[in-house]
Amino acid sequence: MADALKRQLGLGLLTAYGVGIMVGAGIYVLVGVAAGEAGIWAPLSFLLAAIVAVPTALSFSELSARIPEAAGDSAYVELGLGQHWLALIVGAINVIAGTVASAAVLRGGVGYLTSVVPVSFEVAVIGLGVVLTLIAIIGVLESLTFAAILTVVEVIGLMIIIWVGFGADPVADWLSPPPPAWSGIAAASVFAFFAFVGFDDLVNMAEEARKPERNMPRAILISLAITTLLYMLVSMAAVRTVPQELLATSERPLALVWETATGKSATFLAVIAVAAALNGVLAQIVMASRVLFGLGRRSPSLAIFHHTHPRFGTPVLGSLVIGVVVILSALTLPVAALAELTTLALLVVFAIVNAALIGLKRRSADSPFDVPIAVPWFGVFACIGALAAALAAGL
Repeated sequence: MADALKRQLGLGLLTAYGVGIMVGAGIYVLVGVAAGEAGIWAPLSFLLAAIVAVPTALSFSELSARIPEAAGDSAYVELGLGQHWLALIVGAINVIAGTVASAAVLRGGVGYLTSVVPVSFEVAVIGLGVVLTLIAIIGVLESLTFAAILTVVEVIGLMIIIWVGFGADPVADWLSPPPPAWSGIAAASVFAFFAFVGFDDLVNMAEEARKPERNMPRAILISLAITTLLYMLVSMAAVRTVPQELLATSERPLALVWETATGKSATFLAVIAVAAALNGVLAQIVMASRVLFGLGRRSPSLAIFHHTHPRFGTPVLGSLVIGVVVILSALTLPVAALAELTTLALLVVFAIVNAALIGLKRRSADSPFDVPIAVPWFGVFACIGALAAALAAGL
């Protein structure tokens, strides 16, 4: 067994991975939630949420360039704050969050799949889970290439929704928009913020990135910019086409946009939603297995995970463990409720990681990608503020 990952990922695949995680299956629900809170001003909510995410994204950009390792968050905390126990907790939160999110997305994707293919829920969960785990094991280049293809399918689907939405007859609020309801816009921004936390998964690929000091910051910031643009355009198309009260109560808001604009069935969106779900599940299995690999580097109790297959160059044991747990969780656990809790826990992790960068910058200003010291401080306060707002909103 080897103990090193292969550096095979360029800027293109890293960016596609980031976009796939951030857009994921969430856009099929979040647009409706944001429209219910902010109405015609929902696109502004996504913009504000992205702005709030920028300081933390910049902090992760510098950290991934300084410390290009798997289990990025844990490595940052270990080296920045010097607390091994805290690094282990941060790593555990990332693994749990990735596993729960993957199980939740797998359930959602199978729900779409069984609506168009006559297969039982259990068989679909096990079958897709096994296939995606095998892809993750075969190789990171193969995994992220497959994920990139799925991301292209997702983006094409979203572009179709944008096109028909902007070509449809606009609703009354679009022609004569009401004054901004800032409380609703702020509430929608809380939900929208969670659309942009995928860069935390992306940094775990730094050990397999070519020229990580250059490509990791670029991939994080480019994927954040692309995702922000997509969310804003899709939400604009949605609120332009469908009245707020209908979007707010729909479990399939983008299908509603298509049906309202064209008068035709939106069955094809179920196929795209399945692609989005597969992308999300694969991305999380790949990410969580890398966290286990990285934790094994510094923790003797987890050293069994710090090995790669001599041919595939992937952490096989970690991938198998995560894959099995994802399948079992999707079949047995209330993953939707758990996903909300783990997302909130990630905000705590983000605040800690920003603090770790502050500690690193105080000891050494030398970095391939450098941000002002004010950036991680803004990141700490933004994450604490987002956590407080999420708790106040009842998430």
